[in-house]
Formats: sequence, C-alpha cells, structure tokens
Amino acid sequence: MELEIVSPEAQLFSGEVLSVTVPGALGSFQILNNHAPIVSTLIKGRIKIQGKITLDEVNKSKFTQEGQNTYLDIQSGVIEMNDNKVILLTD
Repeated sequence: MELEIVSPEAQLFSGEVLSVTVPGALGSFQILNNHAPIVSTLIKGRIKIQGKITLDEVNKSKFTQEGQNTYLDIQSGVIEMNDNKVILLTD
C-alpha cells in the first residue's frame, strides 16, 4: 500500500509500505494492505511503519530506523485510508 506523510512544512515521506501502526484517539491501531476505508484523529505518540523504506536526507533526522521498522514521533494528526492509499497529516 502507498503511504504519504505530510506536515505543515513539507511532505515527509511518500512510498510503498507493508503496514502502518498509529496512535488513534481511541487507541493504537494498525492499517494493512486492503484495509477498509477509514478516517481517524491521532494523538501524541509514535507511528510505526513496516517495510524497507528510503528516506530523503532532508527529513531523515525526523525518523528512527530499526531494521525493517521506521518510527516517527508525532504530537497529533489525522489519517485517511482509501483504495490502498494512506494519507497521514501530522504536526
């Protein structure tokens, strides 16, 4: 599935991933390929991206990579999943 992470300053990431786990307002949840459409608010926490991804040099310092997992700490945000595309708006 395709994941796009956007902040007010810039697009932080865009690419193919296996899954993404986010801190939802009602609890953490994971989105996999072919997930049902969803829109949810996010709270302060850590996003976990599974899959081997390549980060550009400008935004690389915002992420933590450990093997096949990549993490991004957020303060809040909104996530939308539709047609195997996840758009995550965060600050």
